[in-house]
Amino acid sequence: MRRWLDSLVNRAVLFVVGVVVVTALLVVVAGTLLSRSELEQQAADQVTTIARLAASDLDDTLSQRLETLSYVAQELSMSRDSFGVQAKARMRRQGALSQLFDAVYLIDEQGKAIAGYPGTRGMIGTDVSNRLYFQKASTQLTPVISEPYRSHYQGSPSVMLAVPVFDHKQRFIGVLGGVISLAGDHLIEELLRIRIGDTGYIAVVTHDGTVLANGRNGEVMQPLRGANPIVADAMDGFEGTAQTRNSQGEKIILSIRQMAQVPWFVAAVWPAREAYASTIRIKDAFLWVLLAVLLLVVPVAMWRFRRLMAPLQTLGTQVYERHLGLRSDPVGSSGWSEINQVADIFNTVMDERDHAMSILAEREAFFRSLTQGAPVGIVQADVLGRIEFVNPAFESISGLTQEEVSGSHLFDCILPDDRDAVIKGWQQARQKQKVFRNRFRLQGVDIDHPVWCQITTAPMATPEKVMGTITIVRDISRELEVEATLRDEQRRAESILEVIREGVLMADTSGRIRYANHAVGRFLGTSEEFLGENVFELIAIEHEEKVLPREWFLEQDRLYSLYATLRNHSGEILDVDLSMIHIRHGKENERLVLVLRDDTERRREKERLSWEAAHDPLTQLLNRRAFNAALTKCLTEPADEDTRSVLLMIDLDGFKPVNDEGGHLLGDELLQCLAGVFKESVRQSDTVARIGGDEFGIILPGCGLDRAITLAEGIRARVEACKLEQKGRKFGVTVSIGVTELVPEDHDSKHVVARADEGTYLAKSQGRNQVVVMPPPGNPV
Repeated sequence: MRRWLDSLVNRAVLFVVGVVVVTALLVVVAGTLLSRSELEQQAADQVTTIARLAASDLDDTLSQRLETLSYVAQELSMSRDSFGVQAKARMRRQGALSQLFDAVYLIDEQGKAIAGYPGTRGMIGTDVSNRLYFQKASTQLTPVISEPYRSHYQGSPSVMLAVPVFDHKQRFIGVLGGVISLAGDHLIEELLRIRIGDTGYIAVVTHDGTVLANGRNGEVMQPLRGANPIVADAMDGFEGTAQTRNSQGEKIILSIRQMAQVPWFVAAVWPAREAYASTIRIKDAFLWVLLAVLLLVVPVAMWRFRRLMAPLQTLGTQVYERHLGLRSDPVGSSGWSEINQVADIFNTVMDERDHAMSILAEREAFFRSLTQGAPVGIVQADVLGRIEFVNPAFESISGLTQEEVSGSHLFDCILPDDRDAVIKGWQQARQKQKVFRNRFRLQGVDIDHPVWCQITTAPMATPEKVMGTITIVRDISRELEVEATLRDEQRRAESILEVIREGVLMADTSGRIRYANHAVGRFLGTSEEFLGENVFELIAIEHEEKVLPREWFLEQDRLYSLYATLRNHSGEILDVDLSMIHIRHGKENERLVLVLRDDTERRREKERLSWEAAHDPLTQLLNRRAFNAALTKCLTEPADEDTRSVLLMIDLDGFKPVNDEGGHLLGDELLQCLAGVFKESVRQSDTVARIGGDEFGIILPGCGLDRAITLAEGIRARVEACKLEQKGRKFGVTVSIGVTELVPEDHDSKHVVARADEGTYLAKSQGRNQVVVMPPPGNPV
């Protein structure tokens, strides 16, 4: 079939046939739909009319019989006593009723049949008082048409028309009833014989679901089976025409008409297949006509299209000969203008191709001469990856000659493990016309030692298509060896950096961390991944009470042991020893390498040693050297004339007996207790020092003499009250305090101390446990 469709003639014929068929089908479908719509409406109208006529005829029949029976009942008016006696005689005179009813009965007021005609002798004396028609006629005193029932006499399905009988005073004396058998000729037998089309029929159904007559199978007085929704609605009073399906699933046209005289309805049924049979016959006839037309059109179309395509076939032969070089003249044809136009275009294309081939040959010669001396390997391949040309540099890298690789596939030279990735990248470069770069191992002459190469592949393409690829091949085996050595050295250096305690990190000029060893996390105060974060946002480095900004570090070439304070991301404050190397300062890829060493222990040890050098180990007070330094500093600071600084020199009275009698341990405890008294008695800014064994000094900056005397008296009193108990004996001392005010003329701490000491000596000479003020020179008290 595919080969047959390769022919343009066959395709044209197929197109014509398709157009004819589609057009015909469209006409058939449109005509069928239009005619079917009209036919559906006609069929619905016909079924509706038949149902309406049947219901009307049945209503008229019942109405006429009911009127006749009422007329006869009026003639039977007599007294109650005469009614029983004359009933039989009166019934014999009503022979005309036998043409309208299957049986006629005269029933007295108690519901007993007293007379009948014709052939109803067996029913005389029967009690019908329990019959619904008698009860309604005797109570409502109006004519009644009963529901269908089985007759006592014959057992056949029947309908009773009952009319009350009155005497001359219009009193109820009995009932005149006429029986119509549903299986007889008097009521619906004619309906059963009506046919709609060939198989359509009429049925009469009561509202309680009893089929009085079924024209399809002739059944009477049968319960309704498998009622569809329309019939179910009809029992509730629905009236109309619709398409539905019967119990066998067959599509039908159903028309419902309610009766006026009784709670029945007439159903007219017509199978849809029969109603629309004419449409199907038209369609079948049209298809046969279409087949005949096609049998005529196909041969004519084949013959005509072959004649039209003959010049094109001639042109094809000339083109093929020109392609093989068997023809040098331009192609031509004596066919239609369109075919001549194709021939002209082909001749133009061939001329342009010949010109392009000559230019291409010149460029190829130039390309080959240019690549001969190139230091890198060059491989030219077609769109399928077949090698067309390699230069001497590639021959040197691969160990293969031009003759050995020419015509082979470009990827045959690649080690199998690397081949799939290179093929995929090469195909993408060719399809998307992008440059492809990759590394792979080239399988040369030495199978055991493949050559690592760096390739760059670019497509050779015009705006219309890709003609091949050019691949630059560079031997990078030596470079990879150097890179491997550098990587080993880098891993070794990283291993060393990971085990040392110092934190080492490298950041760019913006502060973004490029490398950090494990120890850096402790300094940064974070256990999360911090590569790529800004180090100057994670930590703040303070030196000499100033935060050093990023710009400050960028200005330095290198730093050695900068003692600073570091505040990290978690708020922890660390003392650090910071070193920094500025790599490629002011150049590309500029980097800062920071080395952080925890300096807390060293500084703590330094502070401890400094503290011990300035404090008395027993009392934890400043020692003599620190005291002298503090006094010298106080003397050099500007003095306030209103509140001058004051020096207290304190000498213990009676301390030797405490040592001699209580022991040195008790003496040491007493000294510690007195040191606490001194520190508690003065301000936090005041200086308290132990100058000798039992000698102390207190510097009160900006205190004033009056306040200093009061403070000295307080110290004296508290020392006097301080007692230590040992073996039931209390030990204590008193103090002699010399007080002197510091004046601007004081420049030598020794002179000031000597002046205060003179006050202690004077206090002792006056009986101890006293405070003596020594005025500065030229300032008597």
